[in-house]
Amino acid sequence: MSGSAPAQFTADDYRARMERAARSAADAGLAGLLVAPGPDLVWLTGYAPTAATERLTLLVLAPGQDPVLVVPTLEAPDAEKAAGAPALTLRDWTDGTDPYTVTRPLLAPDGRFGISDNAWAMHLLGLQKALPDTSYASLTDALPMLRAVKDAAELELLAAAGAAADAAFEEIRKAVFAGRRETDLGRDLAGLLRRFGHSQVDFTIVGSGPNGANPHHEVGDRVIRRGDMVVLDFGGLKDGYGSDTTRTVHVGEPTDEERRVHDVVRAAQEAGFRAVRPGVACQEVDRAARAVIEDAGYGEYFIHRTGHGIGVTTHEPPYMIEGEERPLVPGMCFSVEPGIYLPGRFGVRIEDIVTVTEDGGRRLNDTTREMVIVE
Repeated sequence: MSGSAPAQFTADDYRARMERAARSAADAGLAGLLVAPGPDLVWLTGYAPTAATERLTLLVLAPGQDPVLVVPTLEAPDAEKAAGAPALTLRDWTDGTDPYTVTRPLLAPDGRFGISDNAWAMHLLGLQKALPDTSYASLTDALPMLRAVKDAAELELLAAAGAAADAAFEEIRKAVFAGRRETDLGRDLAGLLRRFGHSQVDFTIVGSGPNGANPHHEVGDRVIRRGDMVVLDFGGLKDGYGSDTTRTVHVGEPTDEERRVHDVVRAAQEAGFRAVRPGVACQEVDRAARAVIEDAGYGEYFIHRTGHGIGVTTHEPPYMIEGEERPLVPGMCFSVEPGIYLPGRFGVRIEDIVTVTEDGGRRLNDTTREMVIVE
């Protein structure tokens, strides 16, 4: 991801996020948070360096301390343009000097800090060398729900991204599938996502026939034939927020078995959606969807979790998976995407992005979940 976050967010929005993150760090027993370039930095400050390099860039957040962004001098002008820049202090360092000389005074010398998962090892090792009594925990472990609860503006952006993905599906279903390669349809999907406002396409899965039994097949050179089931899973970023939807179509008339499997997955997806409400453990969404598939005799063919969170990335916490006991909270957004995968034959998956409301859930994808027949 490069560039700045959407203009919808102000310096006050970013200030509130940084303050909340610092409080969350204190509640987790941490001395602060160290945020390297990546989705957390974009979410907290609106700043995304055009390229993450060996030069140290680090946001330092600590309770009772003003936020500080350590940046290379040559990148400071870009950092100053970020929407969240007025809510923090910039400390720059020049090539040929030690960036940890700038960073060291900002950190408690014996503190334990949460640090971005995507921080470079050389930077973490540099911090440890400069402050040997400090210790570190990955943000995924220390604060997995940091970005999980979206505010109203974020929900609006996610809904717009979902609507754009829906528009792409409505167009692709009109296309001729038979006789074309999966790569052709994947290219069409990517073009449609961009046409409807996506700046970044993260994936376009087109799994036809037996390839559909591989959930992450993406695309290949296989020529799509009449009689194929085709899994279409696609998404990316629109105005900085993610889309991700899956529909399974059929080229020509399906068999009774294909219809039955599709109906089971549709019922499972509905059951997972119906399980969404505040206070329910994430794993209950997985259990609800999985029970339908198991009761139909296809349990061994549902081989992945039921869902993942989405926001400024297309995959992030929370995860709808057995063992995840964290409760759902209004504003959380995640996929509900059960599937059945019959090796060597075909697969079916149906996916919507869902947000938790005060009394249940709301889908951010509205295209039909019935089987769509294509040519």
